[in-house]
Amino acid sequence: MKSNLLEHIHSPIDLRLLDEAQLPQLAQELRDFIINIVATKEGHLGASLGVVELTIALHYIFNTPDDLLVWDVGHQAYGHKILTERKTIFHTNRQLGGISGFPKRSESIYDTFGVGHSSTSISAALGMAIASNLKGDFNKQHIAVIGDASIASGMAFEGLNHAGVTDANLLVILNDNAIGIDPSVGALKKYLTSVKEGKNPRQNNMIRSLNFDYSGPIDGNDIFAVIKELKRLKKIKGPKFLHLITTKGKGLQQAEENQVKYHAPGKFDATTGEIIPKQEENLPPKYQDVFGLTILNLATKNEKIVGITPAMPSGSSLKFMMDAFPKRAFDVGIAEQHAVTLSAGMATQGMIVYCNIYSTFLQRAYDQVIHDVALQNLPVIFCLDRAGLVGEDGATHHGVFDLAYLRCIPNMIIYDPLNEIDLQNILYTAQLGLNHPIAIRYPRGRGVTNNWKKLHLGKYEKIEIGKAKLLQSGSKVAILSTGTIGNNVTLALAKIQHPENFAHYDFAFVKPLDENELHAIFNQFETIITIEDGIIKGGFGSAILEFAATHNYTSTIQLLGIPDVFIEQGSIDELQQYCKISVDSLEIIFSSY
Repeated sequence: MKSNLLEHIHSPIDLRLLDEAQLPQLAQELRDFIINIVATKEGHLGASLGVVELTIALHYIFNTPDDLLVWDVGHQAYGHKILTERKTIFHTNRQLGGISGFPKRSESIYDTFGVGHSSTSISAALGMAIASNLKGDFNKQHIAVIGDASIASGMAFEGLNHAGVTDANLLVILNDNAIGIDPSVGALKKYLTSVKEGKNPRQNNMIRSLNFDYSGPIDGNDIFAVIKELKRLKKIKGPKFLHLITTKGKGLQQAEENQVKYHAPGKFDATTGEIIPKQEENLPPKYQDVFGLTILNLATKNEKIVGITPAMPSGSSLKFMMDAFPKRAFDVGIAEQHAVTLSAGMATQGMIVYCNIYSTFLQRAYDQVIHDVALQNLPVIFCLDRAGLVGEDGATHHGVFDLAYLRCIPNMIIYDPLNEIDLQNILYTAQLGLNHPIAIRYPRGRGVTNNWKKLHLGKYEKIEIGKAKLLQSGSKVAILSTGTIGNNVTLALAKIQHPENFAHYDFAFVKPLDENELHAIFNQFETIITIEDGIIKGGFGSAILEFAATHNYTSTIQLLGIPDVFIEQGSIDELQQYCKISVDSLEIIFSSY
């Protein structure tokens, strides 16, 4: 029986002591290690399985961490983490107090650049390479590993465009597996497919035209072929580009056959690959499905409705509309800026555009939101999925900044629904015709209404813009909440001794605020508590403070929400506890009044 190689490898220094002929065995062991951990601890699976050979080859050939390796997005970096001194703690991946699910500079000297959003690797590695030249180090290697879905983003092309006119010692490795989270889309994907199939003449190669030394495509799961090419490229100066063909989910049959589902499959049987089913019967719906099913229902009645998403059709549930109306629902790839301005262009022509973007990714298109939408007062409907704390994906993915960064934009309406009924009703209201753009934010996870689809889908009520709701009357303290965190307030009030002391208001409209209701609240209550699942600085609570200052109210105001730090990974319950907005935390706070 062969001895286990991975057992004795704690860093790339140990890896480089192996004979090259031993590396296929190590690749199998590394795959098994990833599968066994992710099967029980959950996380991103398919992407890391696909680049096992590449990961080993990079650390075997290059002198990391002195040579600088940048992973784009970071979904595929599990093998990298295991080989770089984190094998014994890899079981803590994505857990509170554990290691991050993405490369992170503060975690390891081998993580040269923090990632989580896509298409940043080329720019970052080029910056490192230019800095090396400026310091007189012309031998250091700088490697960016980017996927075919990420390279379609504008920022990746900005990096390529600059790199091609430098003498930077940069190697861009394209991990081409034809899929990101969902299948890759667009003309560039078709171009790469033609290259793989040998249909594109080498003299017409796009990357060569940008002044890169292009090689490939080669089999990225053939470790000997990868090592041979990396050895060659290591000796070549200037910008280089290696095109690798890999299989996402390589080594686990189900992950290869169903790459979308096994991107992050949850818990599964490590031996058979079968996903362990979750008990989902009679549960409230996922907010993403409320969005997807509602706009599909609305689109059947209103032919002007269009849906747009930047590479998240499954995650956002726009897939429902894409399947039913393929000419009216668009996946534009990882291109948030394009998605927003495309929406703006359609809106100028009278289309009713639902632009669905994860909250954390709308940050990437901030100028377009301001300049192309709000400045022109175009009624684009932004549907911000994964708003608030998202859990184990951590700081790069929490959607906690949107209230603050959108609230300061003129013309913007901001709506934060309390539950899925309010979400479907605002989606309905928006398509009736608004005079301004609107941002509708809602969380990852499930709502609160059982059997929502049967009882409520298609039964709509128009929402009055800018109106707050009284959820519970009270005599001493006014609680002002926005969004689904208001459900935590309701549960906490039900647990305290004197709930009758607390009035609870739902301010779903963060902008415009219901100023008539606020005047009444400040005239009645000496103590006011605001609660949100966004950052406190600049958010909903700040808006209430501004109102109080403008009108010279002197009530005591306590702001609850996300503190002024980047929140790391953990379960949503754990992170809400940390931020003091969990049900138990609120119970303690309310009981102190």
